[in-house]
Amino acid sequence: MPVLKLTCSLRENLAAMKALFQGDNTFVTRETESPSGLRCAVFFIDGMVNNLAINQSIIRPLVAYEHPTADADLLAHTVIQINDSKVVPDEQQMLSALLYGDTVILTEGDARPVVVNTKGFSVRSATEPDNERVLRGPREGFTEAFMPNLALIRRRLNDPRLKFSFSRMAGRTNTVVCLCYLEGVTEAGLVEETRRRLDTLSLDGILDANYISETIRDGRFSPFPTLGTTERPDVVVARLLEGRLAILVDGTPVALTAPCILQECLQANDDYYLPTPQAGLARVLRSVGFLLSIAVPALYVALLYYHAELFPTRMLLAIAAAQKGVPLPPLWEIFTLLIVFEILKEAGTRTPGVIGSTMSIVGGLVLGQSAVTARLISAPAVIIVAVAAVTGLASPKLQAAALTLRFLLLLSAAFFGLYGLVFGLSLVLLHLCALHSFGTPYLLNLLPRVHAHTEDRWWRVSWRKMHSRRFLARKEKP
Repeated sequence: MPVLKLTCSLRENLAAMKALFQGDNTFVTRETESPSGLRCAVFFIDGMVNNLAINQSIIRPLVAYEHPTADADLLAHTVIQINDSKVVPDEQQMLSALLYGDTVILTEGDARPVVVNTKGFSVRSATEPDNERVLRGPREGFTEAFMPNLALIRRRLNDPRLKFSFSRMAGRTNTVVCLCYLEGVTEAGLVEETRRRLDTLSLDGILDANYISETIRDGRFSPFPTLGTTERPDVVVARLLEGRLAILVDGTPVALTAPCILQECLQANDDYYLPTPQAGLARVLRSVGFLLSIAVPALYVALLYYHAELFPTRMLLAIAAAQKGVPLPPLWEIFTLLIVFEILKEAGTRTPGVIGSTMSIVGGLVLGQSAVTARLISAPAVIIVAVAAVTGLASPKLQAAALTLRFLLLLSAAFFGLYGLVFGLSLVLLHLCALHSFGTPYLLNLLPRVHAHTEDRWWRVSWRKMHSRRFLARKEKP
């Protein structure tokens, strides 16, 4: 940020501010002089402020002031009629506040600026996030506005131990990042480690939470997420009560939560708003769906290539009849269909509105039926890919991992059969055992010797039996 040095001369300060913002037509300067002789200058950015508040609570009191002189302290605490006005001696901090929607007041004879909170830029309403809809529960979601997001958290967690620690990062965007944690519940070591990672950031700009996530997360090359993401304030509050922390970035509705474990990726936002048996069964179905999504194509190819005797006779004959006249071998059938499905899914996601989902469904049906009718692809291959695709949608937080593992296990099974599939799954398990998130084992609550201070593990536990929700990991003694 450019260097600015203010003096006690209002004329020199005016010239310095105008020179700093030369060429910026949104920068507004308003000079005032009261009948008693008090001269001040008001600076703000057009479009970022509440004009009514400036006119009624700043300009009017300055013009009506009855004394010829007033220092910055008097202006901030007596003259200005806004509850959030303060003296900011630091010029760089003053410029950051000015660029973020605050109004700056300079007076003759005092080099210290007065910063008044007059933010008034438009924001969208806190509607439910499209990608985190629930059957039952709160319908609010974060927006791109920073302070309203913090208010949504504070409204649900009325505890003075809830701490919001602000810091500004990325020199050009000067983005505000908030570290949110519950003092006495979140481990002090976790908070310090997160601050250390944030302090090491050397980005030129931060426009989204993913800028930070890619830099501070563990296992950067792992397909599994080691830093949680959510757009729901109730999810953030639930993580804070468990002893985790959250990172909120100004300008994005996505909040990061740490640590993140595999069990979290197989949960839904409304698991705790539904009856216990229904939520527990849904968790089991998501886990089974993820395993089917990554293993079904590989298992189909392995059985056809190396272990055809394991198929029932009638099923094997039906598959052989369906493949008669098809020019591609089973591996290339599955591989091609998986690629086409991912392209259709990406196209449907990027196409706006209802047209996107319609195009994905119609495109998949038309292409699949036409390919089978033209004998380019066999019908069993279409069924296998459809099963893998649909079951993968049950765990949206693991879609990137499912996509990567689906292709890797498919190649492994094509070369080594069931042995390759089992070997690939073993490597995945070893990777998960070695993976950590901010010092917490990724398989927390899933390994017998590493679990947390909570009864809520793989199966959804009722609130009557959940005596502790603490998330702190501990290892059992041998």
